[in-house]
Amino acid sequence: MPISNTESGRPLLIYLHGFLSSPQSYKCQLLKQWLQQERPDVIFYTPLISPYPGEAAESLGHLLEELVRTHNGPVGLAGSSMGGFWSTWLAEQHGLPAVLINPAVHPARLMPKYLEQDLQPYSGELQTYRLRQRDVDTLLELEQSLPTPLEGRYWLLAQRGDETLDCREAEQFYRGQRHTIEEGGDHSFQGFARHMSALVDFLFPNH
Repeated sequence: MPISNTESGRPLLIYLHGFLSSPQSYKCQLLKQWLQQERPDVIFYTPLISPYPGEAAESLGHLLEELVRTHNGPVGLAGSSMGGFWSTWLAEQHGLPAVLINPAVHPARLMPKYLEQDLQPYSGELQTYRLRQRDVDTLLELEQSLPTPLEGRYWLLAQRGDETLDCREAEQFYRGQRHTIEEGGDHSFQGFARHMSALVDFLFPNH
């Protein structure tokens, strides 16, 4: 992702989408449009994440390393579901703040039910892919690489009505961090737009 000299010093918000999703997902586009209207000073970037954990870790790791090294401004992460896991993994490597939206805490537990199936992103892409047992093993290794407890630079946004993930796991994993736990809702996080201004303030408190 090239960043021109004219963007030097501006906050850079990197949003990481979830499993079976893409940068075309609803929350990605909603946040992008809101930033364009309300916070045009913030650079927004949402990369396409490989569904294969090894590939995703390698590409995201290289991306963040390059951005942190070259961008002359603050960098913050936000991620939903599996993107919440990737945000945490990257934040720990680079000491970055992150907002986690109904994040996957133990994604390797969920992967076995998807093995050896033709999978397709729900956001409309035609490409299909298949996960293998080695992908689950790689994801488990990545999970186990995360330290506990985490340092205090996270904000957990979760809804108890999440039908895919048990938010109690996230509450426990992100204990000691800032929490906003809402009753009801679902895995998509109903009413996400209500928190977008606060999300930016949390990631970039001096901007």
